[in-house]
Amino acid sequence: MPADEAEQLSPAALRLYGYAAERNAFTEAEASLALGEPAAAAVAELAAAHLLQPRPETCRNGTVRERRWSAVSPRAATARTLAPLTLRMRETHDEMDRLRARLESLIPRYEAGSTQRDRDGVDGLELVTDQAALQNLIRELVGSAEREVLTCHPGGGRSLEILEQAVGRDEAMLARGIGLRTIYQHTARYSRPTAAYVERVAALGSQVRTVGDGLMRMILVDQRTGLLEVRDDDKAALLVREPNVVHFMVQTFERSWAQAEPFATTVGPDQARSISEELRQTIVRLLAEGLEDKAIARRLGMSERTCQRHIAEVMRAVGAKSRFQAGFLLSAVAGVDRAADRAADLAAGEPLTPPAEAPGAPPAPGSADPDGTAGTA
Repeated sequence: MPADEAEQLSPAALRLYGYAAERNAFTEAEASLALGEPAAAAVAELAAAHLLQPRPETCRNGTVRERRWSAVSPRAATARTLAPLTLRMRETHDEMDRLRARLESLIPRYEAGSTQRDRDGVDGLELVTDQAALQNLIRELVGSAEREVLTCHPGGGRSLEILEQAVGRDEAMLARGIGLRTIYQHTARYSRPTAAYVERVAALGSQVRTVGDGLMRMILVDQRTGLLEVRDDDKAALLVREPNVVHFMVQTFERSWAQAEPFATTVGPDQARSISEELRQTIVRLLAEGLEDKAIARRLGMSERTCQRHIAEVMRAVGAKSRFQAGFLLSAVAGVDRAADRAADLAAGEPLTPPAEAPGAPPAPGSADPDGTAGTA
């Protein structure tokens, strides 16, 4: 009988155990008479829990009297019950030690091979698809940082679960004097959990900025090792050790950092309007490039519904009756490369004049509402 079942003894067994604890030995008949109820079942229950032990007595003529029982202390019963479990645990630990020793014996071979790979400049990429292994890898990389960690997190605000995992790790790193610079997209400013995280890490010296578009998910440690997003699989990452690829990732980060704006945990009206207008400019550019609503929303880290509202405002501003026509007009009037510049006129309420080769598309006055934040993901 397992040890935890001792707490679930029947009332009859508990009464019998109290009776047994007061005597050196007793028979079932004596217990039944004393307790006023049959004791056989309770005796069997206590014996299975190692709380009773039999004490057979032999008469002088060689005959055996009725079996007598005596109480066993709970400590002794616990030791006897747990003995098999303790043995199995010891065997498991021994097996774990043997397995660890076998695997760790290969470390010198692996490190020698890693040195040769680094020397040859090959095999500096490793795909990590297991999410638990990826989280362990991130903890290991951040924990081993010596100078600075750079991170990019597209997709708007991060989930509360992810932030709870990150905040303790990042605070411990900052407390060690390691620098931390992070880039989000503008839409992350309107995520309360993300803003709360930024406020905590900024108090310890972290720097956080935001951009509108063109951000790839990555982590860079000491400009020596990187983790890069994998297309169509947000639970996987590419571990990068190849120096030239890491250098490219660092330069990409620095270009985005130079164009980004500081993440303020409180957003004033002027700043909110500026950010909203920049988001709308980006939507105009992506719309002119022919991207679908879902793709634009994903690029900007906002909900598809919010993105569709902005697209509708742009369509009204250019007098378009369809997304296709809006894209054509934007491309024809400003050119795909200049469409983003014309978005500022849209934000101010200035309609685009349709080109001569596209008659029948009258301009629709009205300014786009510069909130740009409702329903962000």
